[in-house]
Amino acid sequence: MKATVDLADLAGLQLALGRNAGKGEYKIMVAAMGWATAELLTSRCVPLWVGARGIEFDWRYLQMGLDSNISLAQHVAAAALVWLSSRHDLPPRLRLPLGLLLALSVYKAFLLEWAGQALGLGPWAALGARAALAGALGLGALRLLVTLLPGP
Repeated sequence: MKATVDLADLAGLQLALGRNAGKGEYKIMVAAMGWATAELLTSRCVPLWVGARGIEFDWRYLQMGLDSNISLAQHVAAAALVWLSSRHDLPPRLRLPLGLLLALSVYKAFLLEWAGQALGLGPWAALGARAALAGALGLGALRLLVTLLPGP
């Protein structure tokens, strides 16, 4: 149920992408950077600032920093997928993969949590699984974006 609320995030992202003028690549980057920055400020900034500036070293803060970078990659991929969903020149054969990738981007937290519980993943393995999923989303979005590029 909590993962379904991410649909509202995608709807807001669609609204932000639709209202701005400019090239698609710039829209994707601006929306993704704004979304990732807002998430960083609301969920990770205070624990990272308070905990990491202490004298002691803890691997948890390194994991938080890596997780923020993975989150940025996921947001760029999600913004690209949302932008692609608004395109009318996308071939019909690519609508199903686009829908599957959008569903994966919405329910990624649920899938990762379920896999972590089922496989008994530790914190580093869970981070690796999250990076692999972000990479898969990014490569899928890139593959769909390449179809819209003009030929040589």
